[in-house]
This record gives sequence, structure tokens and C-alpha cells, in this order.
Amino acid sequence: MVMAAPDSRSALRPFHVLEAFRSARRPLSLSEISQRAQIPLSTCHHVVRSLERHGILYFLSGRESYPTRWLWDTAREINAHDPIATRCLPALTALRDATGETIILGTRQDDRVLYLLVIESGQTIRYSSRAGDFKPLHSSAIGKVMLAGMPEAQREQWLAANAGRLKRATPATLVDARQLRDDLRAGAQRGYCLTRGENVADVMAIAAALECGAMTLGVAVAGPLHRMERNEDALSRQLIDAIQGLDLGPG
Repeated sequence: MVMAAPDSRSALRPFHVLEAFRSARRPLSLSEISQRAQIPLSTCHHVVRSLERHGILYFLSGRESYPTRWLWDTAREINAHDPIATRCLPALTALRDATGETIILGTRQDDRVLYLLVIESGQTIRYSSRAGDFKPLHSSAIGKVMLAGMPEAQREQWLAANAGRLKRATPATLVDARQLRDDLRAGAQRGYCLTRGENVADVMAIAAALECGAMTLGVAVAGPLHRMERNEDALSRQLIDAIQGLDLGPG
């Protein structure tokens, strides 16, 4: 007997409903949730009622609903016991304050970078993102750190497997395997990797590796290209000093 593959869309529908509220920033009717979450109305009705029964949504009237504080309380408890991000937060917040730029902690998940922690700059013009965002390996600074840290044979295998398949995020994205290989080697020699408008136009990022047992993380400083280029030497030193000061050993 052939087992049907699980429908990932069904599992993610409650999250799509919550995302609808996040983007709307107000109570929503069932039809509005259905439209924003792109869920058929009848299916959306079942999802919303299930969330209501579990105390995750409440109804302000017969038509409109909104998430309860359950989300906030649960997220706060989960965050307080994060084994990595919480331990990195003080040092990376200090790095944000010292550089004046956005700081990102990320790791590799399959062929993408997953942002674990984003501490945004307080400057008006800054790089903005959020934890949970995914970025390509080849066009993000943390992604390049992951590639540069691979054993050479594994990196060559990855480059060969992705030759001709790398997508341009911007006109500056390196999609040629030879150019990317040279860039990764230069990053390994420097001790940090760079992107100059390769993932987001007019944004530069500097990233270096942070080892946590068998897990490799990446820490990046990101900001407007003109400001980052002017301060590359100082920012790279501050980044590496901050990483060297982080102790992610047992405890």
C-alpha cells in the first residue's frame, strides 16, 4: 500500500491565520482571514474554530476575532529557554550598540540560512529582517560563511550540484561557480565573508563563523552599503572580537 504524503499546507494553516493578524494589525472577520491567509472559506472556518477552542483566538463580536495573550505568554516561555539565541543576546546586543548596525545570528538549514536572532540597528536607515526568515546560501553573508567552512571536497560537490541553478537575488549576486569559489576562498583567508548588494540591493553584510559544539552558526553585521563600506575594517574587527568573546560551551 502506498502511503499518501502529508499535506504540509494543512499543518501550516493555523500559522497562516496568525500571519494574517500580524500583517493586518487589527481584528479580522472570517472572510478577511480567508482572503489574507489564502485558505478556502469553509476550511478557514474549521481552523479558526479550532484555534478558538484552544484559547488562541477570541471573538470580539459575532464577526471579528483576534489572537489572545496565549501566544505572547507561550512565546515568552519558549524564548526564555532557547539554548543558543538567549545566551548570545547580551553579547550581540552589545555588538549592535558598538557598531550601530543590525546584528544577525543564523545557521544553515538544508540549502538556506535560517535567521535565529535579529537585533536591529536603531538608525533610521538600517537593514531590517526578523527571526525565522530564510536566505540563500550563495547570496547571504552568513550563507557564505557556511559554504566557506565546508571541507573543500564537500564545497566543490555543492558548487557542482548547483552550477547553473543559483538564482540572482539582485544584479550583484554571484551565480557563476568560479566567481563564487574565489569569493569563498577570499573570505576563508580573511576570516570573514562579505556581501555587497548581493542579497538586498544597497545592503552590505560582514559575517564570521561562531562554533557551538558540532553546530556552526554565523554572526553578521548588516547595514546600508555606503556606510558599511566606509567602516569595513573597524566593523570586521568588532565582529570577530565579539565572536571570540562568546562562550557557547556546556552550561
